[in-house]
Amino acid sequence: MHTQKMMAGKVAVVTGGGRGIGRAIALGMAAEGAAVVVVDIGASLAGSGQDAGPAQEVVAEIEAMGGEALASTLSIVEPANGERIVAAAVERFGRLDAVVNNAGILRDTMFHKMSYVDWTDVIQVHLMGSFLLSRAAGTQFREQNGGAYVHMTSTSGLIGNFGQANYMAAKMGIVGLSRAIALDMQRYNVRSNCIAPFAWSRMTSSLPTETEEQRQRVKRFQQMTPEKIAPLAVWLASDKAIDVSGQIFGVRNNELYLFSQPRPIRSVQISDGWTPELVASVAKGAFAAGLTPLERSSDVFTWDPV
Repeated sequence: MHTQKMMAGKVAVVTGGGRGIGRAIALGMAAEGAAVVVVDIGASLAGSGQDAGPAQEVVAEIEAMGGEALASTLSIVEPANGERIVAAAVERFGRLDAVVNNAGILRDTMFHKMSYVDWTDVIQVHLMGSFLLSRAAGTQFREQNGGAYVHMTSTSGLIGNFGQANYMAAKMGIVGLSRAIALDMQRYNVRSNCIAPFAWSRMTSSLPTETEEQRQRVKRFQQMTPEKIAPLAVWLASDKAIDVSGQIFGVRNNELYLFSQPRPIRSVQISDGWTPELVASVAKGAFAAGLTPLERSSDVFTWDPV
């Protein structure tokens, strides 16, 4: 029995598609029948330099599988480039069905030492880049009356991490952006979801390996290959997820997660209204058990990936 491929006849754009998670998703999309625009400027992890190689190599891999692909080395932080990438996809393949916002850089520094440039560069690539390409694709999706966005967020943002104020702010910004797109574009049958991926890639290769415990942690991380992220991304981009939008998912090795989203968990009310003193004496105690501890991602995901 021949089952049709999940992305047959569809066209996907994947940013940061030349390496790591982006590459795995681009190949995963192609394996399920999509034509893929692989967008990657080929920069270092910190965002410097340029190399047409990675995007071109992934295109060659897809073509070797018998698929169709197109490489783009346009920078997603240039406002006009989102339009150009979408135009290239439509010109070459006739339509656009999915956008995967995966490109990112890291500039880890403790908040009290973070420079303006380290802040803005990270926000530019993750948040501005995601907005600009999404916005450009939005026009096409609206005209087609359909489309899907998959944005990469991170448990660094959702939960927390040291030395990543820029990255955390960008990744939480992406959650808000995704939710807004889901709400605004629902009437055009356009969906938008986030994935928080755990994977061994250039982004996690800087994890410390000084102690035996750290070495074991890195070893566990190395099992979490970028390829583990692709199935969820492909499903979210496909018509099989037609009724799923505005959600946050996670992948860790062979585990899939659905994350909660902020909702009120406790309330307290005083008929005569509050004074600062009453907040201190009444509200603080009422809320105490519900306060979220200052945890990092590793404090929440305490068990080994399975």
